[in-house]
Amino acid sequence: MDSLVTTDWLADALGAPDLIVVDATLLDASLGRDARAEFEDGHIPGAVFLDLANLRDTASSLPNMLPDAAQVAAHLSALGIGDGKRIVLYDASPWRTAARAWWLIRSYGIGDVAILDGGIARWRGEGRPLATGPATPTQRSATPLFNEARRRDMAQIRANLASGAEQLIDARSAARFTGDEGDPHGAAPGHIPGSRNIPYGRLFTADGTWKQGEALAAEFADFDLDAPIVATCGSGVTAAVLAFGLHLLGREAAIYDGSWSEWGRDPSTPKATGTA
Repeated sequence: MDSLVTTDWLADALGAPDLIVVDATLLDASLGRDARAEFEDGHIPGAVFLDLANLRDTASSLPNMLPDAAQVAAHLSALGIGDGKRIVLYDASPWRTAARAWWLIRSYGIGDVAILDGGIARWRGEGRPLATGPATPTQRSATPLFNEARRRDMAQIRANLASGAEQLIDARSAARFTGDEGDPHGAAPGHIPGSRNIPYGRLFTADGTWKQGEALAAEFADFDLDAPIVATCGSGVTAAVLAFGLHLLGREAAIYDGSWSEWGRDPSTPKATGTA
């Protein structure tokens, strides 16, 4: 299975015993929307609702820190998301949260994971069938084992300030990156010194599908794709969009899990403002 699948591919594959479709929509109160209610109002037949808002380290004061293996195993197995499955993710979030779910599940080594190009919006727009009501998943064993190469913590980012060994890409809007706009997580304005900005929305075409090939590569033209890259953002969600985009180009990026919600709140960390 390719990492990015089309609606035609998914329509043909629906019902396969090794395939599970997952709604990975993550929203917040500022949008006035309810992700679970929207799922129950209409979802791809056979899909389960991931509840990404609760698939996080709930003991952390930071908004979206990675959960531990035990929590991942319990959460995913209850939904039938487990070993040996082909997992197709979609979302209806402005933050393209299927990418965060892709990074999390893939980093824990569970199944073969893909994203549906265009998400539920494209599926609906093509007049394809929808199911309503809650999902009724069958539990399946999930044995997560995290790949630490896919994550960076604050100490590693601090060390990188001196070494410059890894390139930092910030997925936030240009205004948040420069510090012209305040941070919704209560952090200081600005960005990590030495990082550069690619707002995550630039990786999509006007119809909401992913850029690919030369068009996608052009968005990363200022970076050396043969050198290590770490993606960051506000809370580790849209950084995964950049990581997935690089994956489509045959490159792997790590994610700074705490991102600006951690770095920007810590008075001891250096901050930069303005353009990089």
